[in-house]
Amino acid sequence: YPAGFVYIFLGLYHATGRGSDTRLAQYLFAGLYLLNLLLVFRIYCRTNKVPPYVFFFMCCASYRIHSIFVLRLFNDPVAMAILFLAINLFLEERWSWGCLLFSLAVSVKMNILLFAPGLLFLLLLRFGLLGCIPKLCICALLQVVLGLPFLLVNPVGYLSRSFDLGRQFQFKWTVNWRFLPEEVFQNRVFHAALLLAHLAGLGLFALHRWHRSCAGQLGSCCGMTHPASPVCALNASAWIVFILFSSNFLGVCCSRSLHYQFYVWYFHTLPYLLWCTPTTKLAHMPKVLLLGVIELCWNTYPSTVCSSLSLHICHGLILLQLWYGTAPTPVSHTPPPSRKSTAMSKKAK
Repeated sequence: YPAGFVYIFLGLYHATGRGSDTRLAQYLFAGLYLLNLLLVFRIYCRTNKVPPYVFFFMCCASYRIHSIFVLRLFNDPVAMAILFLAINLFLEERWSWGCLLFSLAVSVKMNILLFAPGLLFLLLLRFGLLGCIPKLCICALLQVVLGLPFLLVNPVGYLSRSFDLGRQFQFKWTVNWRFLPEEVFQNRVFHAALLLAHLAGLGLFALHRWHRSCAGQLGSCCGMTHPASPVCALNASAWIVFILFSSNFLGVCCSRSLHYQFYVWYFHTLPYLLWCTPTTKLAHMPKVLLLGVIELCWNTYPSTVCSSLSLHICHGLILLQLWYGTAPTPVSHTPPPSRKSTAMSKKAK
């Protein structure tokens, strides 16, 4: 793991009597769980898209999430809590501090990089090509500072092991690809196909959903002008969150393997992804059902052909909803009223 993980868990190690006081560690992670919920709720309040009753499922209905936080004490919740703090800062227009916290989250767990394409898109839209370079330097500089003790001793070993993009996962732990034969799961061609699918998805969303749909509203928020942009259905905060959450979700859908603790990577973003698009009264129950099926898939241990296929079907349905539910609405060009009709309306008055 990267250096930030070492420092945080070294502090937990000493705070819990060299790891002997498990109860204290669980109390600390319970506090982290509540803080994480507070940060997530604050994001959802800014966007104002999710109905209040959905928060019950986020708080109380996930055995797996409670296990990941309080029973297993994984580093994934630590990274996600820092990430949600960074998103709160982005919504407050504190981009430099947000980039600093984003980089800190990356230093705890590399999965935060799934949000990076969306963040890069936002930085380019907000600051332009030259203006976003200082923000990227903040992210890079923090990684250097945190990793300096390791980089001075063994730079190649630290970089190759902390940010191992070619890591081989064990088939027995996969949640999402159980229906495949193990030889296909381990095949490099399959890995390359997933990477291409991920890049294609990011490109399509950036060109046809992130850019065309949200450029006008983001521009009004960020001080940029786009005179030809269509009117956005969501407010600027909602579009910032949409871009970051959908960027991460595309990465999760194309992941080579999802282990059980990886559920926390996107669990708290699922309600937003489901309800950010226009929803009729009859459509609420299918969305709640999707949340329930996803939860059931993640609670099936060990994973089965049925559970992994069901998870992919749910992911596919959410992707289809995001694609079609955020399609740019065509701008209607209504002809100006003729002089004759204007005169007739005046006579009628």
